[in-house]
Amino acid sequence: MRERRLPILATIAVFILLYALGGFYFGSNFLSTRVLGNLLTDNAFIIIAGIGMSFVILSGGIDLSVGSMIGFVGIATASLVQHGMHPLMAVGILLVFGFLLGAAIGFIIDAFEIQPFIVTLTAMFMLRGLCYVISIDSVPINHPFMEAFQDFRIPLPGKGWLSAEACIMLVCMAFALVIAHLTRFGANVYAVGGDMTSALLLGVPVRRTIVLIYALNGVFGVLAGATYAFYTASGYPLAATGTELDAIASVVIGGTLLTGGVGLVIGALFGGVIQGLIQTLIIFDGSLDSWWIRIVIGGLLFLFIVLQKGIMRSVSALSQAEG
Repeated sequence: MRERRLPILATIAVFILLYALGGFYFGSNFLSTRVLGNLLTDNAFIIIAGIGMSFVILSGGIDLSVGSMIGFVGIATASLVQHGMHPLMAVGILLVFGFLLGAAIGFIIDAFEIQPFIVTLTAMFMLRGLCYVISIDSVPINHPFMEAFQDFRIPLPGKGWLSAEACIMLVCMAFALVIAHLTRFGANVYAVGGDMTSALLLGVPVRRTIVLIYALNGVFGVLAGATYAFYTASGYPLAATGTELDAIASVVIGGTLLTGGVGLVIGALFGGVIQGLIQTLIIFDGSLDSWWIRIVIGGLLFLFIVLQKGIMRSVSALSQAEG
Protein backbone atom coordinates (compact mmCIF):
# COMPACT_ATOMS: atom_id res chain seq x y z
CA MET A 1 0.00 0.00 0.00
CA ARG A 2 2.93 2.32 0.66
CA GLU A 3 4.06 1.84 -2.93
CA ARG A 4 0.60 2.79 -4.17
CA ARG A 5 1.01 6.17 -2.46
CA LEU A 6 4.16 6.92 -4.46
CA PRO A 7 2.33 8.66 -7.36
CA ILE A 8 0.71 11.29 -5.07
CA LEU A 9 4.03 11.77 -3.26
CA ALA A 10 5.70 12.26 -6.65
CA THR A 11 2.99 14.79 -7.55
CA ILE A 12 3.62 16.79 -4.38
CA ALA A 13 7.37 16.64 -5.03
CA VAL A 14 6.87 17.97 -8.59
CA PHE A 15 4.65 20.77 -7.26
CA ILE A 16 7.29 21.83 -4.69
CA LEU A 17 10.06 21.57 -7.30
CA LEU A 18 8.20 23.75 -9.83
CA TYR A 19 7.36 26.33 -7.18
CA ALA A 20 10.98 26.42 -5.99
CA LEU A 21 12.17 26.68 -9.60
CA GLY A 22 9.95 29.70 -10.14
CA GLY A 23 11.25 31.33 -6.97
CA PHE A 24 14.86 30.66 -8.01
CA TYR A 25 14.50 32.15 -11.52
CA PHE A 26 11.98 34.93 -10.92
CA GLY A 27 12.62 35.93 -7.31
CA SER A 28 10.43 36.26 -4.26
CA ASN A 29 7.55 37.77 -6.25
CA PHE A 30 6.84 34.33 -7.71
CA LEU A 31 6.62 32.82 -4.24
CA SER A 32 4.09 35.39 -3.03
CA THR A 33 0.57 34.46 -1.96
CA ARG A 34 -0.69 36.66 -4.80
CA VAL A 35 0.67 34.18 -7.35
CA LEU A 36 -0.77 31.27 -5.35
CA GLY A 37 -4.17 32.98 -5.18
CA ASN A 38 -4.12 33.61 -8.92
CA LEU A 39 -3.19 29.96 -9.58
CA LEU A 40 -6.17 28.75 -7.55
CA THR A 41 -8.49 31.27 -9.23
CA ASP A 42 -7.40 30.64 -12.82
CA ASN A 43 -7.50 26.85 -12.47
CA ALA A 44 -10.51 26.53 -10.15
CA PHE A 45 -12.88 25.27 -12.83
CA ILE A 46 -10.38 22.67 -14.08
CA ILE A 47 -9.79 21.41 -10.55
CA ILE A 48 -13.55 21.16 -9.88
CA ALA A 49 -13.98 19.21 -13.12
CA GLY A 50 -11.01 17.07 -12.04
CA ILE A 51 -12.71 16.29 -8.72
CA GLY A 52 -15.69 14.78 -10.51
CA MET A 53 -13.36 13.05 -12.95
CA SER A 54 -11.46 11.53 -10.00
CA PHE A 55 -14.52 9.57 -8.90
CA VAL A 56 -15.09 8.39 -12.47
CA ILE A 57 -11.49 7.28 -13.01
CA LEU A 58 -11.28 5.68 -9.56
CA SER A 59 -14.24 3.52 -10.62
CA GLY A 60 -12.39 2.48 -13.79
CA GLY A 61 -14.37 4.78 -16.10
CA ILE A 62 -13.73 7.93 -18.12
CA ASP A 63 -15.73 11.02 -19.04
CA LEU A 64 -15.21 12.93 -22.29
CA SER A 65 -18.23 15.20 -21.88
CA VAL A 66 -17.09 17.48 -19.06
CA GLY A 67 -15.68 20.18 -21.39
CA SER A 68 -18.95 20.35 -23.30
CA MET A 69 -20.85 20.41 -20.00
CA ILE A 70 -18.83 23.44 -18.89
CA GLY A 71 -19.57 25.22 -22.18
CA PHE A 72 -23.28 24.30 -22.01
CA VAL A 73 -23.64 25.51 -18.42
CA GLY A 74 -22.03 28.83 -19.32
CA ILE A 75 -24.21 29.57 -22.34
CA ALA A 76 -27.37 28.25 -20.62
CA THR A 77 -26.72 30.36 -17.50
CA ALA A 78 -26.08 33.47 -19.59
CA SER A 79 -29.26 32.90 -21.60
CA LEU A 80 -31.41 32.32 -18.49
CA VAL A 81 -30.02 35.46 -16.84
CA GLN A 82 -30.81 37.43 -19.99
CA HIS A 83 -34.42 36.29 -19.60
CA GLY A 84 -34.60 37.66 -16.07
CA MET A 85 -33.53 34.71 -13.92
CA HIS A 86 -31.10 35.11 -11.01
CA PRO A 87 -27.72 33.44 -11.75
CA LEU A 88 -27.93 31.22 -8.66
CA MET A 89 -31.39 30.00 -9.62
CA ALA A 90 -30.12 29.21 -13.11
CA VAL A 91 -27.23 27.23 -11.64
CA GLY A 92 -29.64 25.39 -9.34
CA ILE A 93 -31.73 24.25 -12.32
CA LEU A 94 -28.61 23.16 -14.18
CA LEU A 95 -27.37 21.20 -11.15
CA VAL A 96 -30.53 19.10 -11.36
CA PHE A 97 -29.93 18.68 -15.10
CA GLY A 98 -26.31 17.63 -14.52
CA PHE A 99 -27.32 15.11 -11.86
CA LEU A 100 -30.00 13.54 -14.05
CA LEU A 101 -27.81 13.43 -17.17
CA GLY A 102 -24.93 11.89 -15.21
CA ALA A 103 -27.25 9.32 -13.66
CA ALA A 104 -28.58 8.42 -17.12
CA ILE A 105 -25.01 8.02 -18.43
CA GLY A 106 -24.09 5.78 -15.51
CA PHE A 107 -27.20 3.65 -15.95
CA ILE A 108 -26.58 3.19 -19.69
CA ILE A 109 -22.94 2.25 -19.07
CA ASP A 110 -23.82 -0.45 -16.54
CA ALA A 111 -27.18 -1.72 -17.82
CA PHE A 112 -26.11 -2.10 -21.45
CA GLU A 113 -22.42 -2.82 -20.72
CA ILE A 114 -21.23 -0.06 -23.08
CA GLN A 115 -17.78 1.42 -22.71
CA PRO A 116 -17.82 4.77 -20.84
CA PHE A 117 -15.72 6.21 -23.66
CA ILE A 118 -18.57 5.73 -26.15
CA VAL A 119 -21.41 6.91 -23.91
CA THR A 120 -19.63 10.06 -22.71
CA LEU A 121 -18.43 10.81 -26.26
CA THR A 122 -22.10 10.81 -27.30
CA ALA A 123 -22.93 13.14 -24.39
CA MET A 124 -20.06 15.42 -25.43
CA PHE A 125 -21.49 15.88 -28.94
CA MET A 126 -25.01 16.32 -27.58
CA LEU A 127 -24.06 19.01 -25.06
CA ARG A 128 -21.88 20.90 -27.55
CA GLY A 129 -24.74 20.83 -30.04
CA LEU A 130 -27.12 22.21 -27.40
CA CYS A 131 -24.69 25.10 -26.91
CA TYR A 132 -25.24 26.17 -30.52
CA VAL A 133 -28.99 25.64 -30.22
CA ILE A 134 -29.04 28.22 -27.43
CA SER A 135 -26.73 30.73 -29.14
CA ILE A 136 -23.97 30.85 -31.72
CA ASP A 137 -22.50 34.04 -30.20
CA SER A 138 -20.97 34.96 -26.87
CA VAL A 139 -23.62 36.02 -24.34
CA PRO A 140 -22.60 38.35 -21.47
CA ILE A 141 -23.91 37.75 -17.95
CA ASN A 142 -25.08 41.16 -16.78
CA HIS A 143 -26.41 41.00 -13.23
CA PRO A 144 -25.60 42.77 -9.93
CA PHE A 145 -24.69 39.40 -8.44
CA MET A 146 -21.76 39.14 -10.86
CA GLU A 147 -20.15 42.32 -9.51
CA ALA A 148 -20.45 41.06 -5.94
CA PHE A 149 -19.05 37.67 -6.96
CA GLN A 150 -16.03 39.09 -8.75
CA ASP A 151 -15.32 41.60 -5.97
CA PHE A 152 -15.30 38.92 -3.26
CA ARG A 153 -11.88 38.56 -1.60
CA ILE A 154 -10.48 36.75 1.44
CA PRO A 155 -7.12 38.37 2.30
CA LEU A 156 -4.03 36.19 2.65
CA PRO A 157 -0.68 37.07 4.23
CA GLY A 158 1.65 38.75 1.74
CA LYS A 159 -0.93 40.83 -0.16
CA GLY A 160 -2.57 37.81 -1.77
CA TRP A 161 -6.21 36.77 -1.61
CA LEU A 162 -8.64 33.94 -2.21
CA SER A 163 -11.28 34.76 -4.81
CA ALA A 164 -14.84 33.45 -4.90
CA GLU A 165 -13.79 30.95 -7.60
CA ALA A 166 -11.00 29.59 -5.38
CA CYS A 167 -13.34 29.35 -2.38
CA ILE A 168 -15.91 27.38 -4.40
CA MET A 169 -13.17 25.02 -5.52
CA LEU A 170 -11.87 24.49 -1.97
CA VAL A 171 -15.39 23.81 -0.67
CA CYS A 172 -15.93 21.29 -3.48
CA MET A 173 -12.62 19.63 -2.59
CA ALA A 174 -13.51 19.38 1.11
CA PHE A 175 -16.91 17.90 0.23
CA ALA A 176 -15.34 15.39 -2.16
CA LEU A 177 -12.72 14.31 0.40
CA VAL A 178 -15.45 13.54 2.94
CA ILE A 179 -17.43 11.52 0.37
CA ALA A 180 -14.41 9.62 -0.96
CA HIS A 181 -12.75 8.71 2.32
CA LEU A 182 -15.37 8.84 5.06
CA THR A 183 -18.50 7.28 3.52
CA ARG A 184 -19.62 3.82 2.41
CA PHE A 185 -20.19 5.22 -1.08
CA GLY A 186 -16.53 6.24 -1.27
CA ALA A 187 -15.45 2.73 -0.26
CA ASN A 188 -17.75 1.30 -2.92
CA VAL A 189 -16.14 3.52 -5.57
CA TYR A 190 -12.70 2.08 -4.76
CA ALA A 191 -14.13 -1.44 -4.66
CA VAL A 192 -15.76 -1.12 -8.09
CA GLY A 193 -12.59 0.35 -9.59
CA GLY A 194 -10.34 -2.25 -7.98
CA ASP A 195 -12.25 -5.35 -9.11
CA MET A 196 -15.91 -5.19 -10.13
CA THR A 197 -16.39 -8.96 -9.93
CA SER A 198 -15.05 -9.08 -6.38
CA ALA A 199 -17.18 -6.07 -5.49
CA LEU A 200 -20.30 -7.90 -6.69
CA LEU A 201 -19.37 -11.00 -4.66
CA LEU A 202 -18.88 -8.81 -1.57
CA GLY A 203 -22.38 -7.39 -1.95
CA VAL A 204 -21.44 -3.94 -3.25
CA PRO A 205 -24.41 -2.39 -5.14
CA VAL A 206 -22.41 -1.93 -8.32
CA ARG A 207 -25.15 -0.47 -10.52
CA ARG A 208 -26.27 2.05 -7.93
CA THR A 209 -22.65 3.01 -7.27
CA ILE A 210 -21.88 3.58 -10.96
CA VAL A 211 -25.07 5.61 -11.44
CA LEU A 212 -24.23 7.79 -8.42
CA ILE A 213 -20.60 8.21 -9.58
CA TYR A 214 -21.63 9.66 -12.92
CA ALA A 215 -24.46 11.68 -11.32
CA LEU A 216 -21.92 13.18 -8.89
CA ASN A 217 -19.59 13.83 -11.80
CA GLY A 218 -22.43 15.65 -13.58
CA VAL A 219 -22.95 17.86 -10.52
CA PHE A 220 -19.25 18.74 -10.36
CA GLY A 221 -19.30 19.39 -14.12
CA VAL A 222 -22.11 21.92 -13.65
CA LEU A 223 -20.26 23.56 -10.74
CA ALA A 224 -17.13 23.79 -12.92
CA GLY A 225 -19.21 25.35 -15.70
CA ALA A 226 -20.82 27.86 -13.34
CA THR A 227 -17.43 28.78 -11.88
CA TYR A 228 -16.04 29.33 -15.36
CA ALA A 229 -19.08 31.35 -16.44
CA PHE A 230 -18.83 33.59 -13.36
CA TYR A 231 -15.06 33.88 -13.88
CA THR A 232 -15.51 35.14 -17.45
CA ALA A 233 -18.92 36.81 -16.84
CA SER A 234 -20.17 35.31 -20.09
CA GLY A 235 -21.23 32.19 -21.92
CA TYR A 236 -19.80 31.03 -25.23
CA PRO A 237 -20.70 27.89 -27.23
CA LEU A 238 -17.04 27.02 -27.84
CA ALA A 239 -15.97 27.63 -24.24
CA ALA A 240 -13.87 24.95 -22.50
CA THR A 241 -13.21 22.99 -25.71
CA GLY A 242 -10.67 20.32 -24.79
CA THR A 243 -11.02 20.95 -21.04
CA GLU A 244 -11.96 17.29 -20.54
CA LEU A 245 -8.35 16.43 -21.41
CA ASP A 246 -7.06 18.96 -18.88
CA ALA A 247 -9.33 17.44 -16.23
CA ILE A 248 -8.11 13.92 -17.04
CA ALA A 249 -4.50 15.15 -16.98
CA SER A 250 -5.00 16.79 -13.56
CA VAL A 251 -6.32 13.49 -12.17
CA VAL A 252 -3.53 11.36 -13.66
CA ILE A 253 -0.78 13.81 -12.68
CA GLY A 254 -2.44 13.84 -9.25
CA GLY A 255 -1.58 10.16 -8.84
CA THR A 256 -4.83 8.38 -9.74
CA LEU A 257 -4.44 5.27 -11.88
CA LEU A 258 -6.37 5.19 -15.15
CA THR A 259 -7.15 1.53 -14.47
CA GLY A 260 -9.12 2.55 -11.38
CA GLY A 261 -9.09 1.62 -7.71
CA VAL A 262 -5.96 3.54 -6.69
CA GLY A 263 -5.57 7.25 -6.03
CA LEU A 264 -6.67 10.18 -3.88
CA VAL A 265 -9.18 12.89 -4.73
CA ILE A 266 -6.81 15.54 -3.35
CA GLY A 267 -4.49 14.67 -6.25
CA ALA A 268 -6.79 16.59 -8.63
CA LEU A 269 -5.93 19.78 -6.73
CA PHE A 270 -2.19 19.27 -7.08
CA GLY A 271 -2.53 18.09 -10.68
CA GLY A 272 -4.55 21.16 -11.65
CA VAL A 273 -2.22 23.57 -9.88
CA ILE A 274 0.83 21.92 -11.45
CA GLN A 275 -0.63 22.59 -14.90
CA GLY A 276 -1.23 26.19 -13.85
CA LEU A 277 2.33 26.46 -12.51
CA ILE A 278 3.78 25.24 -15.81
CA GLN A 279 1.73 27.86 -17.64
CA THR A 280 2.78 30.58 -15.20
CA LEU A 281 6.48 29.66 -15.48
CA ILE A 282 6.36 29.84 -19.28
CA ILE A 283 4.48 33.16 -19.19
CA PHE A 284 6.97 34.59 -16.65
CA ASP A 285 9.86 33.48 -18.89
CA GLY A 286 8.39 35.31 -21.89
CA SER A 287 10.77 33.77 -24.45
CA LEU A 288 8.86 30.51 -25.01
CA ASP A 289 5.86 29.98 -27.25
CA SER A 290 2.55 29.17 -25.52
CA TRP A 291 2.54 25.74 -27.17
CA TRP A 292 5.34 24.75 -24.80
CA ILE A 293 2.67 24.59 -22.08
CA ARG A 294 1.05 21.63 -23.86
CA ILE A 295 4.41 20.04 -24.63
CA VAL A 296 5.57 20.13 -21.00
CA ILE A 297 2.20 18.96 -19.63
CA GLY A 298 2.16 16.13 -22.17
CA GLY A 299 5.65 15.06 -21.16
CA LEU A 300 4.74 15.18 -17.48
CA LEU A 301 1.58 13.19 -18.11
CA PHE A 302 3.56 10.53 -20.00
CA LEU A 303 6.06 10.38 -17.13
CA PHE A 304 3.33 9.81 -14.55
CA ILE A 305 1.62 7.10 -16.61
CA VAL A 306 4.94 5.24 -16.93
CA LEU A 307 5.58 5.73 -13.20
CA GLN A 308 2.16 4.34 -12.32
CA LYS A 309 2.63 1.32 -14.59
CA GLY A 310 6.00 0.56 -13.02
CA ILE A 311 4.62 0.86 -9.50
CA MET A 312 1.67 -1.44 -10.21
CA ARG A 313 3.97 -4.03 -11.78
CA SER A 314 6.18 -4.00 -8.69
CA VAL A 315 3.13 -4.27 -6.40
CA SER A 316 1.83 -7.22 -8.47
CA ALA A 317 5.22 -8.94 -8.41
CA LEU A 318 5.50 -8.42 -4.63
CA SER A 319 2.02 -9.88 -4.08
CA GLN A 320 2.85 -12.96 -6.18
CA ALA A 321 6.11 -13.45 -4.29
CA GLU A 322 4.34 -13.28 -0.94
CA GLY A 323 1.67 -15.68 -2.24
